Amino acid sequence: MNDATIQTTDQQVRVDLAAAHRLAVMDDLHEGTWNHFSVMSPSQPELMIITPGDTHWSQIRASELTVMGPQAEIVSGREPNPAAWIIHYPVHRARPDAQCLMHIHAPYSTALCMRKDWKLDTRCCQAAAFFHGRVAYFDEYDGDLRDASEGERMAAALGDKSVLLMRNHGALVAAPTIGRAYMDLYLLERACKFQMLAAGDGHELGQIPERIATKMGNWARDVGREGHFAGMKRVLDAREPDYAH
Repeated sequence: MNDATIQTTDQQVRVDLAAAHRLAVMDDLHEGTWNHFSVMSPSQPELMIITPGDTHWSQIRASELTVMGPQAEIVSGREPNPAAWIIHYPVHRARPDAQCLMHIHAPYSTALCMRKDWKLDTRCCQAAAFFHGRVAYFDEYDGDLRDASEGERMAAALGDKSVLLMRNHGALVAAPTIGRAYMDLYLLERACKFQMLAAGDGHELGQIPERIATKMGNWARDVGREGHFAGMKRVLDAREPDYAH
């Protein structure tokens, strides 16, 4: 790989990651300056590109993303939220296939994690079925992220799944590309919303047959879904082209 190819590849993931932050604002998946998205550098696989700290997601640009190393050192950019490296880097290290991680406290996925019966019903609707067999759960919350051991426990809980729902906390999505991660993030929030709305007053949910849910979950795991992300980036190109700068 020559220098020009490396530069183009790194720049593209920066642009895509910045776009994901802006889209999270449009889709109400953000908390202002909190939460974090990350991607491993294509040219230097030990470096992680991640959300800069104290920056509203509506203002994040490709050139302003933070780069961090394996010892939590800041290579470039603004210091991130203290939890960012602790959660993300250990999971990236345990799951090299998960080039992109997205962690949010979005309204419905977080609300689901607050319930005692906090499992995502992956047979209750089409959006949920895409996650059938792909969801893991992190059943602890200590409120104090101090070192990599917390991220290592999250990585162990995630295993080979695509989504980690964290009790009383929020969600983490893992995917090989930024586009696939964002599509999963968007669909996860929709699935949680549908479940909370439909079952919120005690109604029993109808169920998609197991074989159909299994088929959909396998399809979602194996097939790239970059089209949605590409289409939404075109919206950003028209409305907020500065994200790519």
